[in-house]
Amino acid sequence: MYYYNWVQRNIDIVTKATDGKVGYIHVPDMGAHGLNEFVKYYYPQLRKEALIIDDRGNGGGNVSPMIIERLRREIAMIDIARNTSISVDPGGTVLGPKVALINEFSASDGDIFAFRFKHYKLGPVIGKRTWGGVVGIRGTLPFVDGGYLNRPEFSRYDIEGKSWIMEGYGVDPDIVVDNDPALEFSGVDEQLNKAIEVIKEEMKKNPVKLPEPPPYPDKSR
Repeated sequence: MYYYNWVQRNIDIVTKATDGKVGYIHVPDMGAHGLNEFVKYYYPQLRKEALIIDDRGNGGGNVSPMIIERLRREIAMIDIARNTSISVDPGGTVLGPKVALINEFSASDGDIFAFRFKHYKLGPVIGKRTWGGVVGIRGTLPFVDGGYLNRPEFSRYDIEGKSWIMEGYGVDPDIVVDNDPALEFSGVDEQLNKAIEVIKEEMKKNPVKLPEPPPYPDKSR
């Protein structure tokens, strides 16, 4: 309930500050639960003019490619049916600007999500440098005392083949904002406030409006 209330409060803050024009989604991890949270909040906000994606405190997993692919979706055409409003094709597309929030607790696939978001230039990234742990583990070696050992199994390097990336460092934000603990305890989220400020500026620079349908064809000829 604490987490649910925190998410709902953030949604309310973003909604009030943007006159309902901007959506907000928090992704708590990159596993089944995090993907369910993304789906639960993403689709009801498709008609929003912009989107804030909150990756703070993300515990990692492996579904960041699916989320990024959805955020990267581009319009190809506009659909319309009799007695309905126009809609974007392909569906499930948010056309407006996007902003991502990260912090030092965005970990593992939470790091990788931030890297992908920046790599594909989906929008500004705000907050603090991510955790920096992306070497994956697979399987364990059991000990007789009941303990276990995780083995490092896989990592990643840049597409130029020059260096290993993220591990031991993380992902830098485009705009650094460090929440003051006292203000945060009192209910002031400076990182979220900065995201709202930035997304409103992005909306001014890159407004999105779907055109109305052209004259209908005359099939009598």
